[in-house]
Amino acid sequence: MLKIKDLFMNEPSNKIQLQQWERHALEKFEAKMKDKEHPFPCIPATQGFSLNHLRYGFLGDPRNDSSIMELAQLLSAYTNHSQEYGDYTSLIVFFETPSDLQKNYTVEQFEQIFWRHLSGIAELDQVKWPNHIPTDPHKPLWEFCYHGEQYFMYCATPSHKNRKSRHFDVYMLAITPRWVLTEFGKSEEYAKKIRKHVRKRLELYDSINIHPDLNTYGKDDNYEWKQYFLHDDETALSKCPFHQMMNTQKKN
Repeated sequence: MLKIKDLFMNEPSNKIQLQQWERHALEKFEAKMKDKEHPFPCIPATQGFSLNHLRYGFLGDPRNDSSIMELAQLLSAYTNHSQEYGDYTSLIVFFETPSDLQKNYTVEQFEQIFWRHLSGIAELDQVKWPNHIPTDPHKPLWEFCYHGEQYFMYCATPSHKNRKSRHFDVYMLAITPRWVLTEFGKSEEYAKKIRKHVRKRLELYDSINIHPDLNTYGKDDNYEWKQYFLHDDETALSKCPFHQMMNTQKKN
């Protein structure tokens, strides 16, 4: 069966039913995950891929308002079934990215799309925000929540050049449940070892220094929102756009 509520499972027999751009995006992602000469830095992601725990979604042009509803529906479907997919599951979302968007949009413009998407799906969320998670992203324990689940968000764009770990041919999201990361790091000694390997890989993978905002969830000086969308240099926003957008929506 190809899809469960528009969720795609990567099996050879399923690929023939994909559109050309969808198949191309998936093949590019596969190549990135399988690359042994230049291994992708995120070890949990490569393990999830090799175990086929990842699920995929293909959505329309991210500039269109309809892509917000599409993302909300996809993430709701994923959340309902995520614990059935394996210990290293993530939702990988590819957006149809026309050539003008690939060539002309800056990192900053993609950043605006990213935060508009997060604020948009949060507005559509039918489930109450978890009580134990702060609603203010400027507090260390805040992280994005949707459909009652805590998520780490990762964004990659065609415009990232120096930070190759955040580059992809189409606009892309990787959405990982907090319980996956908690399980992966339940042994502090093992988690510390993995973080060390990830940072080593990052140093080799990117042609720029590791971003100073990369940190560990739960630390007093950690802010998750700063890590969702990294700039292609060492700069960062001073305030979280999600917080500002949600406040604006409440006033309206």
